[in-house]
This record gives sequence, C-alpha cells and structure tokens, in this order.
Amino acid sequence: MEIANVLVMEDFMKRWPITPLQKGIMTAVLELGALIGALSAGILADKYSRRYSIIAACLIFILGSSFQTFAHSLPHLFIGRAIGGLGVGALSMLSPLYMAEISPPELRGSLLALEQLSIVLGVVFGFWTGFVTRNLEGSASWRIPLGVQIGPGVVLALGCLVLPPSPRWLVLRGREGEALRSLAKLRMRPSPRVTADREDEDEDGDGVDELLKIELLEMRVENELIRRRSSAEETSGKKMSGFGSELRAWGRLFSKEYRERTWIGVLIMFFQQWSGINALLYYGPTLVQSIGLEGDTVSLLVSGGIGIVQFLAVLPAILYIDRLGRKPLLRFGSAMMTFAHLSIALLVILFQDDWENHRMAAWVAVGGIYTFTAAYGSSFGPIGWVLPSEVFPLSMRSQGVALSTASNWSNNFLIGLLTPVLITYSPSATFVIFATSCFVAYLWSTYVVPETANVSLEEMDEVFESGVGREDREVKVQVEVDLGLRALVEDLYRDSVDT
Repeated sequence: MEIANVLVMEDFMKRWPITPLQKGIMTAVLELGALIGALSAGILADKYSRRYSIIAACLIFILGSSFQTFAHSLPHLFIGRAIGGLGVGALSMLSPLYMAEISPPELRGSLLALEQLSIVLGVVFGFWTGFVTRNLEGSASWRIPLGVQIGPGVVLALGCLVLPPSPRWLVLRGREGEALRSLAKLRMRPSPRVTADREDEDEDGDGVDELLKIELLEMRVENELIRRRSSAEETSGKKMSGFGSELRAWGRLFSKEYRERTWIGVLIMFFQQWSGINALLYYGPTLVQSIGLEGDTVSLLVSGGIGIVQFLAVLPAILYIDRLGRKPLLRFGSAMMTFAHLSIALLVILFQDDWENHRMAAWVAVGGIYTFTAAYGSSFGPIGWVLPSEVFPLSMRSQGVALSTASNWSNNFLIGLLTPVLITYSPSATFVIFATSCFVAYLWSTYVVPETANVSLEEMDEVFESGVGREDREVKVQVEVDLGLRALVEDLYRDSVDT
C-alpha cells in the first residue's frame, strides 16, 4: 500500500493538488484502519479459523486496492486506503499466527522470517514499480503502482484454499481427528485413517506416526489445561459469556500470569518501529536530502536502495534465526543500529552547514543508513513478527498477537506523524532519538527477552517459569498422565533403549 511515490507524480498532482494535511490523512487512514483490523482479527480467527479469516482479509484488501486503483476523486482514495488498511492490519496479525501454529519448532523462526522477507520484497517491488512508471503519460503513472498490489492479494486468497487448517485451532474446537490429518499433511507423514471425530481413531494407534501422536497429544494437553482453568473460573463464579467474556480474555493479557509475555509482544513491536526503519521508508528522500544529497533522482535511488539492502539482510536471518537463537540476533542488531544512528547524527552535526564541500561525508552517512538497514533486516525486522506469535499459550494467542500487532500499527502511525516534524526541527536530533531507542532495545533484549528458539509452543510455559504457578504445573502433569502423553513418551524411550 505504498503511497509516497504516487503523491509526487506529475499527473496525480495535476488532478488532485493536495495539502500537507491531506497527505498526512492519506497516510494515517491506512494505519488507523490497520490498527482496527489487527485488533478485530483475533475474534474472527478464533471463531471462523485462521485460514478463512485470512481469505476474508484478502478480499477486504482487494476491495480497498480496487478503490484506489480506479479512483476518480480524492474521497475514493481515502476510502480505499481505509478499507485496505483493515485488510492489511488483519493480515499482519493472522499470517504470523497461522504460520506459527503450523510450523515445527525447529523451523518456526525461519518460516516466520519468510514473512518479513515477503514484506520487504513487496516494499522493494512497490517502490521500483513507481520509480519506473513515474514518467508515463496520464493516470497510468500512478494507477499501475496502486493496481499491482491486487495481484498478491488474489494469490494469497486462492492459496489459502488449498492450505491445511491450523491443527492447534482444530484441537481448540474439539476436532482432534481433523487436527491429526492436518498435522500429517503439514509434516509430510502418511495420513492416518480417521474420521472427523477423535473417537473413531484406532485405539492402538495403528497407522499413526508416533511423532504425530506425541505432537497432537501436546496440543490436547494444552487445550485440556485451558478447559480445566475455564471450568475452575465457572465454578468460582468468574466465568462470563458474550462480550464480557471477550473483554475478560483481553484483560487476562495483563494479569500476573501473562503480563511478561504481553510486554514482550508489545515492546518488540515498539522497538521495531522506533528503530527508525519506517521513517526511512516513508521519508527516505527527505532524510537523504537532510544529509546533503540533492536531486530527485539521486535521493529516490538512494532511498530505493534501502529496501534492497533490507531484503538482502533478511536472507541470512532466515537461515540462522533458529540456529543462533533470537537473543543474539536482537543484541547484535540493536548494537549495530545504535552505532549507525550515532554515526549519522555526528556527521550531520559536523557538516550539515557545508555538505557541498564534504560530499564524501554525505556518502559515508548514506553508508550508515545502509548499515542500519542491514542490521535491522537481520534482527528486529523478522524477529518482531516471530516473538509475538510464539510466546502466548493457545487460549491467549489470538488476543496476544492482535495486541502486539496493534502496537506495531499505533507506533507506525506515530512515526509517520512525528518524523516530518522532527526532521524539520533537527535532522541530527532525529537520528539521536532513534539511536536512543536502539540502545534501550539492546538492554531490553539482553536482560529481559527469553530465548525461544527450538521450543515448542506447548513448552513455552517452561520458558516463562515466573508466569506459571505451581498449581498449574501440577495440573499440567496430571493432564499429561490422563491423556497418555507421558506413557507414550516413556514407551518410545524404552523402545529406543532396547534397540
């Protein structure tokens, strides 16, 4: 939904000369729509499944994109941006949620990092499409960049029709037989001979892969633990229904048990935005001009290079995010981003009044921007989408991911609103503010963030030991015994020793 290039195209400006306020509103309506979409998508994801909610969000996005592409007045564009924002926000919450729930723990980080790669690829493609079409005659110069975004929406919607449903969501809905079949398809194992009801499954487990049985039992254990907690609330008179139950679910995110996880989801998105990445993407030409590089073509080429560097930087993150872990990448990335921002700020302070005679210093500053972008692309860029999708338990995952994504869009909105003001007031101060945020992010990732690599979603409680009471752990052990998980693991261990 990139609009920056469109707003400066000649045909667009002739048709609709817009004020700075209208420019701000055009940026803001998408982000506010995305905030609403992210918060509301969790309810749909739990009720109608992750997969069908993604398809619905795609249709909303396609409708919004169509309004923009075929706009005949400014209100059409505003309406299209608002509708498209709803779809973008919902998808930014639903996609990582679905991917986390279908991924094996040893690949979850890499697969979720692919989402960041896709986001950056879209940014790069959108920017350079606008760069190529900017000199075309007539409205094609701006309708083409706005129209090409319909394509990915159609592909994603059609693709979801053939993807298997989330096995964890199926377990949550009590459809264990379907969950086992879905899990077998996702793990590329032979499909068990079961019907939609779990009771129809062979009692001795004939034809069912042992690893599949263990993974499904882990999901059932977590779901049963949730059910028993809910029953305890109902017995104690705390259970609500309807809207009150939904509000209570959101309120539980800030209870003692889940508070640490909630703040990790909210703050990873806060630091992702306040690292300054979207300030570069939204206002790249302005920032580049602030460090002494003039000319529309030069500034556009330099700011377009930011997206390319970020795309290349995500590639090693995909390969190493599960091998090295989340914490090392976050610490390295935040340290490098801090250094890059401070270096740029220093160069601006020293040479901002005489860039003409210090062209090399200006290009060194551009190198600092690229260094920052590479560090971001290999750390907070992909991991910002990984952590919120894996730290919450099944019962709170939709609300937790929705709140984390809402943090992303609300801070995104603030960045878009404040960056032009900050750059006008003081370019050097702008980079110092971002450097400060990156340094705090380094301290946070060093002393607060737990390591979640190669931990299954059902085992995440052990990572957040301080958030789980002894009574819950005892109940979980009993549930594992009742459902036969412990007996199955012990049998497999004895078989491995005997062989």
